[in-house]
Amino acid sequence: MTGVAVTEVLVDGRTLSYDDVVAVARHGARVVLADGVLPRLTRDRAVVDDVVDRQVPTYGLTTGLGARSSYALPRAELERFSVRTVRGRANAVGDPLPVPVVRAAVLTRVNGIAGGGSGVRPEIPRLLVDMLNARVHPVIPEVGSIGASDLCQMAHVGLVVIGEGGAEFAGEVLDGGTALRRAGLAPATLGPRDGHVLCSASPLAAGVGALALHEAAAVLTLAQAVTALTYEGFRANTSPLDARVLGLRPAPGQSRAAAGLRALLAGGELGDPRNARRVQDPVSLRCAPQVHGALHTALDFADAALRPELNGCGDNPVVLADCGDNPVMSAGGGEILSSGNFHTPALALAFDTLALALTQTASVSAERMRRLLEPAVSGLSANLSPYGPERSGFAPLTKTAQALVAEIRMLSVPVSTDPRHGADAVEDDSTNAALGARRLTTILVRLRHLLAVEAVVAAQAVDLAAPSALGRGPALLHHAIRATVPRLDDDRPCGVDVEAVSRDVLGREDVRSTLHTWVTEAAREAAASEGAS
Repeated sequence: MTGVAVTEVLVDGRTLSYDDVVAVARHGARVVLADGVLPRLTRDRAVVDDVVDRQVPTYGLTTGLGARSSYALPRAELERFSVRTVRGRANAVGDPLPVPVVRAAVLTRVNGIAGGGSGVRPEIPRLLVDMLNARVHPVIPEVGSIGASDLCQMAHVGLVVIGEGGAEFAGEVLDGGTALRRAGLAPATLGPRDGHVLCSASPLAAGVGALALHEAAAVLTLAQAVTALTYEGFRANTSPLDARVLGLRPAPGQSRAAAGLRALLAGGELGDPRNARRVQDPVSLRCAPQVHGALHTALDFADAALRPELNGCGDNPVVLADCGDNPVMSAGGGEILSSGNFHTPALALAFDTLALALTQTASVSAERMRRLLEPAVSGLSANLSPYGPERSGFAPLTKTAQALVAEIRMLSVPVSTDPRHGADAVEDDSTNAALGARRLTTILVRLRHLLAVEAVVAAQAVDLAAPSALGRGPALLHHAIRATVPRLDDDRPCGVDVEAVSRDVLGREDVRSTLHTWVTEAAREAAASEGAS
């Protein structure tokens, strides 16, 4: 999260960031191919053309695909085979993916092509870029990938490239050819291999993953800020945040999480543990650094697994231009080699791990909220009602919180271990990476709602506790919440308050950006200390 509006993204195949994906997918930033991309693709394509001319047996180029890889294709069939590859794999079903997801997937595929290795004709990525900039969005059904490349879904992008399929343009869903024509674009003519490249790699998993990781980092910051607000209302003991305490058992990420909480609480009374109401708090408060630290670590793992997918070549086979002298493969010195780069087990495992870490974060949020409602634990009025036990106060919200946690927990079931197979005797393993990424989107929406529940309740606790000074993070959050919803007096519907806080407070870019700056600066220093130790 840079907080800076990006209006143009330069695609070079090697430096695409999560901010870039968000800028193009959600904010419509213009896409530009870097100067070196088209010459690189031209060199790769020369290798493909040479292999085709000499009919060297090459998977998916001069032979069939999958179980038909031993079948040699006649030279006259190669262009038609490329088209059939697209048509025959456009088998996804379900509701159309949201436009931002489609844009993220197309951008990721363009970037994967731009780095070289695919052997596609340069006209293909140029058209994909033009489609992004003209806002021609292929209709991609939501279900179809098992993680052995996103073949059955990305083929729907290929259909639009050849003027078929369906695409959204200017608010209408049209057939692909009409959408291109209205945007001033023309369908492409596919040459050998082009159809396979359009379907290949895992750009859907990577694109959705980039959006999810960007949002997960923001949600982690929000979880820290809401926790700090709960600390203020609960009058929590901050001694478990002490760097000396954490240094005695330096679990991954916990120092960063604790540093972030200390930074948010700076300027308030709780910086001195002697101002705490209790000597020992419930685990959901006391161990927030450990839980949020685990989420930090899961994000690190996901980042390490996703960046190579976002900025690498996931094609099979791969073209290596001007890097060898094997005349059997190419008269120009290049080679085309079989590849396993389409396989994404680390990415799928990382998405599963992140889902589990988000579930842990959700569980302790719901428990902190419940502790605030219990007078024997919080020292505040029952259910945080000014009238005490004669009113329901926030007690009914615990059911909403539990329902959110239940759904998040259900969505966190690992998908990377499911048994699966593709083409007989050839494609006998896959990863479900795209499914792993897609369910993260729903988890993050539910978790933000859950944090909004805790935030609404914590703001009321702060009102009732009336500390003389709040830390800067809780002060910012409390002010924003009270500018959005009033404190609770008599019983009223609170679901609308939760929705408003989720949308207008936790979703506000200025609030997120400020909190992100405070937390990130502190976490960066703590991470450096973690690395040094």
